[in-house]
Amino acid sequence: MKLKILIHPAEEGGFWVEVPALPGCVSEGDTIEETLANVREAAEGWFEVAANRIPFDTQAQKGISHNQ
Repeated sequence: MKLKILIHPAEEGGFWVEVPALPGCVSEGDTIEETLANVREAAEGWFEVAANRIPFDTQAQKGISHNQ
């Protein structure tokens, strides 16, 4: 799967990257190569977490409370 990423120079040096299609999926690195490897790992983690989440509507139907 290919995703659009946005790479930005970091103020302290190196780079930071975001994946607009995956809210909250960001990473960083000292070089472009390291940044790309790190964001690939971050995106894989994002998908893993998303696959294991129970949708809010499903929780409501099952009577699951968020205040447990």
